[in-house]
Amino acid sequence: MIEKHIVLEDIDPVVFYGVGNAHLQMIKALYPKLRIVARDNVIRVIGDEEQMAVFEEQVETMRKHVLKYNRISEEDILDITKGQRTKEDAVKGVVVYNISGRPIKSRSENQQRLIDAFDTSDMIFAVGPAGTGKTYLSIALAVRALKEKQAKKIILSRPAVEAGEKLGFLPGDMKDKIDPYLQPLYDALEDMMPTTRLQDLMEKHVIQIAPLAFMRGRTLSDAVVILDEAQNTTPAQIRMFLTRMGWNTKMIITGDMTQIDLPHETKSGLREALHILKNVEGISFVELTKKDIVRHKLVTRIVNAYEAYDKNIK
Repeated sequence: MIEKHIVLEDIDPVVFYGVGNAHLQMIKALYPKLRIVARDNVIRVIGDEEQMAVFEEQVETMRKHVLKYNRISEEDILDITKGQRTKEDAVKGVVVYNISGRPIKSRSENQQRLIDAFDTSDMIFAVGPAGTGKTYLSIALAVRALKEKQAKKIILSRPAVEAGEKLGFLPGDMKDKIDPYLQPLYDALEDMMPTTRLQDLMEKHVIQIAPLAFMRGRTLSDAVVILDEAQNTTPAQIRMFLTRMGWNTKMIITGDMTQIDLPHETKSGLREALHILKNVEGISFVELTKKDIVRHKLVTRIVNAYEAYDKNIK
């Protein structure tokens, strides 16, 4: 008889154990010759060494299933103990799964181009109108890289461009003033990671969300770095950001050239970078169009209406 402690790393143990510990009770029933006690994220097991080895291997497979899909069912547990593939494992083309288990994958040809570019290039520019999924899909790629240990950190940034309200007049400290600009990035992460897991990673600075100004002086290595709303950077800002790139790092720069909030006389850094870097080897450029819009159908109609209006006033 031997005793082992198995730690359920990187996952929410509540998801693993199931509602009312239903999954845990099922696992105990499947291994009647082992004594299994769970507390927090540690499973204590006592029993025969040979049976223990099988149990340990299958629990690790279950843990990886929860890490990848953010859920596990009784059917999944049975498939794993039988050495069979689960239903989710048979689905192809998924980047990651959201917290409710919905697959996040490309929904258009250009979105697939963005996924393919991430696999082949270290720097990607993804430009297109609102609703084309460029930010959401980029964050999904970063989460996948973190889960698969291809990156040690995720760093998300946006320029804090004032649109109507002055930062100094907003209530609260600096974090309170800045957070509204970064909220879309929080929203995407919260859709892909359980809250407790996300909070833990942010407290450990594995996931960092910061305004663009906070990037100065840093070298960003072993990370996936995303600059969102890059059309609102100045030429100096985007140049500073792009030169932060360190070893084993991938950068994704997203933007919408129809939504520039800079003062009228200020040149967009994204527009300049697209022109200067268009022939640089190792950089991919993905242009998304209104055909790639995956939000409510009214978003496509709104984009079309504004395009027609802009043409008429020029």
